[in-house]
Amino acid sequence: MTKSKIISCRAVAVLVMVAGAVRGETLRELAEKRGVLLGSAHSGRSADAKYLDVMAREFNLVEPENATKFGPIHPSQDTFRFETADAVVAYGAAHGMKVRGHTMVWHQQNPKWVTEGGFTPSQLSEILHQHILTVAGRYRGKIFAWDVVNEAFLDDGSLRETVWRNKPGIGLEGTAYMEQAFRWAREADPKALLFYNDYSAEGMNKKSDAVYAMAKDFKARGVPIDGIGLQAHLMLRSAGNLASIESNIKRITELGLQVHITELDVRIPVDAAGKASAADIEAQGRLYKGVAAICLKYPLCTAIQTWGFTDKYSWIPRTYPGFGAALLMDGDFQPKPAYVGLRDALILAPK
Repeated sequence: MTKSKIISCRAVAVLVMVAGAVRGETLRELAEKRGVLLGSAHSGRSADAKYLDVMAREFNLVEPENATKFGPIHPSQDTFRFETADAVVAYGAAHGMKVRGHTMVWHQQNPKWVTEGGFTPSQLSEILHQHILTVAGRYRGKIFAWDVVNEAFLDDGSLRETVWRNKPGIGLEGTAYMEQAFRWAREADPKALLFYNDYSAEGMNKKSDAVYAMAKDFKARGVPIDGIGLQAHLMLRSAGNLASIESNIKRITELGLQVHITELDVRIPVDAAGKASAADIEAQGRLYKGVAAICLKYPLCTAIQTWGFTDKYSWIPRTYPGFGAALLMDGDFQPKPAYVGLRDALILAPK
């Protein structure tokens, strides 16, 4: 038998294994039994009925992928565009799903009227204040948790330069601009859970140390922060960091803060047709299971959310050429070993 035929047989065997393993309870049913939120980012493609049906079947949490970011929702100074965000929120409500909001303060996807408007710090402060009051206020009681600030730290733990912090900023030093955003978010929606969210801060490193120090300080001083979002855009080599990820989740939850895994995906190498090897797909499934199992050990790790659920709409191929196949289902909405890994973690989780 040739090597190509061996690989093909192995891939078929993997698909047969997956088909057998997914019979029975859905991911959503298993998550609800264990009192955890399991979610996906919503691409905004409301015309794809299959996409919407599968999402509602498998998840009890949904988050607009782009629709509640500053640029899309506030494209000009006097204009808010709520249509897409309203549709996602309505979809969540119609299917009994919790809705997360993402994000109020970020260095990207800010419209030119903000970044090139020549505003003074005091003017920018008022712009951000009114933006938060308007957006969070509109969805008060409908969006249960917000990523208030997103990706404010660099990998070395230093603060990122942004229009909101120091270019020109809103007139506050250090992490104080983030503190102000959290206070405004609490003003806008007193009952929503408020999160700081970042990538490459899942394990113990300089960035996660800086996030932890900020969260500890905020918590000690009564700044209204409820949790930390760990994005978890991973690669297969991340499997070696599972113990480090657990140590970080442990220390965050020991502060009394919740942890949400907010943007989980595991990108793997693909060929020109977007196909990954059977071995990598199997390893990906083990990594999904490992991350979920760690979260499920800690009562304050209350949500696991993937950044989409089907490879059909994943952001990975266009952002990381040569990589893809990062999600739970393939482009035809067929479950992969990643789905089985997540399902197995839910089955084995402490009750």
